[in-house]
Amino acid sequence: MVYGAKIIAQALYDLGVKVIFGTPGLPCTDIAQESLYLGIRYISFRNEQAAAYAATAYGYLTGKPGVCLSVGGPGVFHVIAGIHHAAGNSWPLLVLSGSSETHNIGKAAFQEADAISLLTPHTKLAVRPPSADLIPKFINDAYRAALFGRPGLAFVDLPANLILGHFDVERQKLQPYNEIPRSVAPRNKIQDIVSTFKAAKAPLVVFGKGAAYGRAEGQIRRLIERTGIPFVPTPMGKGIVPDSSPHNFSAARSTAFKHADVVLVLGAKLNWILSFGLPPKWSPDVKVIQVDLNADELGKNGGHPTLSVVGDVGLVVDELITHFGDWKWQGRSTDFYRTLQAAQSKNKEKAAEKAAVSTLPMKYEKAYDVLKATLDRLSDPKDGGIVYISEGANAMDIGRTVFAMEHPRIRLDAGSYATMGVGMGYAIASWAAYNFPHPEGQAGSGGRKKIVAIEGDSAFGFSAIEVETMARYQMDIVVFVMNNNGVYRGDSNTLESWQERQRNTVAGTTAEGEGLSAWALGYQTAYESIGEFAGGIGLVVRTPDELREATEKAYYARTPVVINVIIDPQADLPMDFSWLDMVKKDSKL
Repeated sequence: MVYGAKIIAQALYDLGVKVIFGTPGLPCTDIAQESLYLGIRYISFRNEQAAAYAATAYGYLTGKPGVCLSVGGPGVFHVIAGIHHAAGNSWPLLVLSGSSETHNIGKAAFQEADAISLLTPHTKLAVRPPSADLIPKFINDAYRAALFGRPGLAFVDLPANLILGHFDVERQKLQPYNEIPRSVAPRNKIQDIVSTFKAAKAPLVVFGKGAAYGRAEGQIRRLIERTGIPFVPTPMGKGIVPDSSPHNFSAARSTAFKHADVVLVLGAKLNWILSFGLPPKWSPDVKVIQVDLNADELGKNGGHPTLSVVGDVGLVVDELITHFGDWKWQGRSTDFYRTLQAAQSKNKEKAAEKAAVSTLPMKYEKAYDVLKATLDRLSDPKDGGIVYISEGANAMDIGRTVFAMEHPRIRLDAGSYATMGVGMGYAIASWAAYNFPHPEGQAGSGGRKKIVAIEGDSAFGFSAIEVETMARYQMDIVVFVMNNNGVYRGDSNTLESWQERQRNTVAGTTAEGEGLSAWALGYQTAYESIGEFAGGIGLVVRTPDELREATEKAYYARTPVVINVIIDPQADLPMDFSWLDMVKKDSKL
């Protein structure tokens, strides 16, 4: 007789699963324990939502489905945020959840919920094995569905009587998926793309995290180096080609989109991050050529309906390189190139001016300038380098232009779904992917990596308790909390002003300028104390020198460190965020 939980754990082990993320609870605790007995690492979170975010990031970093284990009912509802996050980013995620006993369905059983009906519209596959002997097959089918084609979410509902029962079933050994099917576009379509680029006056290449997930950096680097075509990465596409490349015009992103006449988009959706590939951000006459795994994406928004192709990014780019031959873009003397250079120089000068402002409290730009200089000095790529996690509105938006990436898959942010609260789960997943023995993640020179999370104070609040998870597993992660007392910005520049607003709010006086705003948070909340009580280190900094000293101490620590960075609330400035600016401009059309 075989224990049901062991059958489940054995199926995951056979498929090559090395790490499971979850929150323990009945009836799933024994699945986690049986997995531990088999040598699978189980990372126990304080909340299923953070565990699901971690599993999505692990899938992205390793190229294999991240696995999340949750209880049924409320556990499933907590995981849903991660499910939509995985779908929005096209990352492979396998969710296993417990459920009520099959013979008690409809009786208001313990945490009863019809998870299959709930999740079927949002997943690639949602299944419930009807008997113990079919558990391996159903888990295998779900794992394959998450991995093959466009990566996404698959769900397996596991009734309590199958998990906790003992069954007379034969061992069914599954085989791991060491390769996945990949396709390339027809050669005549490849030639059409090459001919279109050769005739372009203002060509541009844009690549995103889909190309990073597909490990296409080698091919894309060769394409850029051989042709000399300018490129712009998406925020999580940074590092596919080193930011130090002379062909990188990410600092002139808006200008590049506005003036390019032919654009090759590799592994990126034409969504809000790329302003949909449509006017007014893009030229009305531009030809946007997409390379995507999914034909449904082709021609969407500003994509060209006939030049765009279905295929694996790496294989398609290999073919493009062959068909380009020795051709090189001779565009350095063109108006397009001069326009890009001028815009890039202007934007870099503006950024340098902001970083040079030395008032206290520090502004984002000054704090980031200090962080970048200190971390660049401390890190050695030969030792693995740094993985940057970034979330929060301004914390993420400003940070993406400051920290240069020389390798892919070492910068993670809120992604296509703009999900806040992912940071702590991402940081734990990154540590697991890169720093466990025999790591499954690969980026740069390999080796042990320092995980650095740069968090807005609002974003940090979603999952701050997971610092205890880091401490429990001795993960030496550094968390910088950019504390401006609010979402987007604070609404009080002094403690006295904030306290007055607080008194008015409690008293019910909420007229404009009198009470706390909808986006207000506590004044200079002591976030560093979370690091201390969780078993790590907590530091608070207010000046550039304090920030340098704290960063050095945290970098060499062997426990998690939370650094509370007190920055300017900028309460007297209007709300400023790039997406908000885009919406306001679009609303005027």
